Amino acid sequence: MALSNSFVLTHHRNMAIFTRTSIGKDPQHPYGFTAERYAWALVSGVGVFFLGGGVSIYHGISGLMAAHHALGDVTSSWIVLGASLLFEGGTMTYAWRHISKSAEAAGVSVLEYLRRGADPTAVQVFMEDCAAVAGVVVAGSCLTLSKLLNLPVIDSIGSITIGILLSCVATFLIRRNIAGLVETSMPAHRQAEIVRELESDPVVSSVQDVKSTALGPEWARFKAEILFNGEEVTRRYITRNPELFAMEYEQLKKLKTREEVEVWLQRQGGRVVSTLGSEVDRLEFNIMTKRPEVKHIDLEIEIASMLKVIQWYDYHRKPKDPSPSTRPATRKLRSEFNHLWQFVHIFV
Repeated sequence: MALSNSFVLTHHRNMAIFTRTSIGKDPQHPYGFTAERYAWALVSGVGVFFLGGGVSIYHGISGLMAAHHALGDVTSSWIVLGASLLFEGGTMTYAWRHISKSAEAAGVSVLEYLRRGADPTAVQVFMEDCAAVAGVVVAGSCLTLSKLLNLPVIDSIGSITIGILLSCVATFLIRRNIAGLVETSMPAHRQAEIVRELESDPVVSSVQDVKSTALGPEWARFKAEILFNGEEVTRRYITRNPELFAMEYEQLKKLKTREEVEVWLQRQGGRVVSTLGSEVDRLEFNIMTKRPEVKHIDLEIEIASMLKVIQWYDYHRKPKDPSPSTRPATRKLRSEFNHLWQFVHIFV
């Protein structure tokens, strides 16, 4: 009885460990194989429920229904139980140390990590080993009592007890892994903290359309649209390149025609857009540095930020006394900037 239960637990534990999660990510799986760990752990939990708990309960009920059966020599059973206790106890201790370190690194308690930890394989191994150790203790106790009192029914009751124990552990693991496969938002306070950090930056006017997903306390994905402060972005471009801007200013004083001014504005607009992209990278880097649990972050430029640039550009291109003949050119310019926005949106 104990040997079969131990074999079931060991088999499913090994199956849960050997997954593709160690590969990382590839073009077809840009966010890696994190969810696959939960899938294999779910399969393992279902196996423990049916093969471990179900078979043990069935074996116990069959023993109770039997009129009488002799135990015979139980020396070999004790040897197997002792070996199983050493093996399962060793792996349980190793899994406990791993979970304790992971929980400390995540800043949560061990119980919280068992409920929501980002490593389902380690939790699976630990919970199954705990059930195995408890099952070995129950099996050994019932086997000893059955031999001493010459009551085989005690052994059957022990088998049913082990089956119930395995079923309870398997139910916990199944519910946990199903929850891991269904993406949920980050905790509200953690998401709000990231939003506050973004809004406190001088280049950010507002943060909109915030979305996030989390798998435990150690893995999260964050997405938001940023409405940038165009004046602050331009000011940073000027302060970061004072010599270049001084040179451009001298060139601006030498411009004679409208076409020359347009070329100059286009050149400066491209540099400001590059500065905007650098600010996006800086914001993403700051968040991932302060929040190591955020593994993927996607900050998109809110369309109003680019519309402000278009309006500014329209203002400087518009003649003092506009005539109907200039309106098509203005519409063409707006169309050009819309195409520019689409192009920038791909890379920023």
